[in-house]
Amino acid sequence: MKARIHATVAALSALLVVSGCSAGSSATVAKDPGTLAIGYTAEPANFDFTRTDGAAIPQALLYNVYEGLVKLDADAKIVPLLAESWTISEDRKTYDFKLRKDAKFSDGAPFTAEDVKFSLMRVKTDWTVSIKSTMDVVDRVDVVAPDHARVVLTKPSNGWLFSLTSRLGAMFSRTGVADLANKPIGTGPYTVSSRRRGDSIVLKQNPAYWGRKPAYSTVVLKYIKDPTALNNALLSNGIDVISAITVPDSIPQFQSDDRFTVVEGTTNSEVTLAFNNARPPLNDVRVRRALSYAIDRKALLDTAWGGRGTLIGSMVPPTDPWYEDLSNAYPFDPAKAKALLAEAGQPNPSLRLRIPNLPYAVSAAQVVASQLADVGVTVTIEPLDFPAVWLKQVFTDRDYDLSIIQHVEARDIVTFGRPKYYWGYDSKPVQQNLAKADAGTPQEQVDAMRQVARRLSKDAAADWLFLFPNVIVAKNKVTGFVRNQVSESFDLTGLAPR
Repeated sequence: MKARIHATVAALSALLVVSGCSAGSSATVAKDPGTLAIGYTAEPANFDFTRTDGAAIPQALLYNVYEGLVKLDADAKIVPLLAESWTISEDRKTYDFKLRKDAKFSDGAPFTAEDVKFSLMRVKTDWTVSIKSTMDVVDRVDVVAPDHARVVLTKPSNGWLFSLTSRLGAMFSRTGVADLANKPIGTGPYTVSSRRRGDSIVLKQNPAYWGRKPAYSTVVLKYIKDPTALNNALLSNGIDVISAITVPDSIPQFQSDDRFTVVEGTTNSEVTLAFNNARPPLNDVRVRRALSYAIDRKALLDTAWGGRGTLIGSMVPPTDPWYEDLSNAYPFDPAKAKALLAEAGQPNPSLRLRIPNLPYAVSAAQVVASQLADVGVTVTIEPLDFPAVWLKQVFTDRDYDLSIIQHVEARDIVTFGRPKYYWGYDSKPVQQNLAKADAGTPQEQVDAMRQVARRLSKDAAADWLFLFPNVIVAKNKVTGFVRNQVSESFDLTGLAPR
């Protein structure tokens, strides 16, 4: 079995490999000590995360170009950013934010409470992405003074302030939203200087930035889909940092090379085998459970990601307060999988596995297809260009049976409470417990969220393959990396030359 899996992984990977020359076609980054070049795999389709789903845009822009009232620090704690401080009323429905008086947008406009009102209310009226519903709890935003914004919620919400650390909390200039897809305007330490589609984005230091100036005057975000070409770009001085290693077999070569530092930690990114719960035969819980029993997640992790990563069995990473280990809920049991398929009248189903053409998904898909074939399931793997095609066909149109995707948003278990989300999952108990968790005391939140995770496991709403590790490789001259990736942002503000 394991030899066959390795062979198929290699075969499909070979089909997807682009030559190093074509993937890294632009010239080597200039050796300016004030310039830092970072390699990524997934390129943003545009710069407008208010209307475009996916992680690539906030990864590049959040905390770097756009800032919110608050942010997550390296320990996943909510800390001040554009808000110097805040207070919460006794009934937990009113938030008073004291704003920084010296912050400006890159278009020169001052940042005031009017912009807080404009930005937060705009989520409700103008945003179209799937996570916008988190802001539905906002009743109104009052401008108490230029440096004092008051947000009034319709009900207490434990998740609302946390949501402000994500793209939902980004502050926009009232005069700077005419062309968000191409001209982002924020208060952050960097501005977007240029873009070369299919190749790179160049960020330049914002001369009017209110806070501590970033150590690098220029940051080049290089986009290289092929993992071999990405590694070669670092080895050949084309870039200074790989933001996230995508092929684990390459990690030892950097660990044994004293030119580089390898930073290893964890993320809150669940690599998930998504089931289309609304489409036959996956609308039958017995079929979903059968697929879960048919997959040996430990073997998958060993094969697809060199054993790095964490088996969690739920949409809850260990960094969340309500985490509990559910990884043994569906132990590898092919006989039980076959019995459940037969019981459901689906002994030999044929399913389309539509995946993003990214290395982790390609590798994992081969293992999934091989293991499901052993219990009589025919799986057709369809790699789709990411982000544009996958987001349109799978995420938006829900035209899929199975998919494999890395969910990077923090506390994204709440998406299972949205029947129109691409899972196609509709459970009143889950929706009720999510509401109870959001409105309750801290202990009630923990208890209710654990009930949500257990119900999702019982319903086999998806199969959580593993928690993605955070593995950054950089030249020794670059310091300041955060070990654990806890937010949507690849935060550049702490990076500095040694």
